[in-house]
Amino acid sequence: MRVEERISMLLKGSGLTLSAAESCTGGRISHLITTISGSSAYYLGSVTSYAVSVKEKVLGVPSGVIEGKGVVSAEVAAAMAEGVRALCGSTFAVATTGLAEGGDDHYPEGTVWIGVAGPAGTKTLLYQYDKDRKANIRRFTTRALTFLADYIEDYISNCKPVKETK
Repeated sequence: MRVEERISMLLKGSGLTLSAAESCTGGRISHLITTISGSSAYYLGSVTSYAVSVKEKVLGVPSGVIEGKGVVSAEVAAAMAEGVRALCGSTFAVATTGLAEGGDDHYPEGTVWIGVAGPAGTKTLLYQYDKDRKANIRRFTTRALTFLADYIEDYISNCKPVKETK
């Protein structure tokens, strides 16, 4: 089963929703989610925040975090996920920020930070791959969706139903 199908199985009919903020994946997460029939029942939307200004102005990532930690960091991935979750009003959000090619002083080419936000808090994950832009974008996307699916599954399995009293 493809990971986007797994996410659909977890969310469809649950009333839980999803949004995404993508930098280095350039909309591929959103594309894969929306290839699933019925995804409009749980997928609210995304922001492709390739530019730093979009991360700051649209997603609300503090400029001090970007200046202090760098745009490719756990803190920025977390802030992006939290920002798009608030913007869209979704239950869960996933975000990616990284370097599909061309490394910098802090991280080599093929580095991605993934952020996931939801009712159980915000988590981040670092992955590093090879020097192949197109392959890295595919790998970043798959890893982000897998991290998201694991987060959602863990959240659902740990939820305790509340019994209504009258």
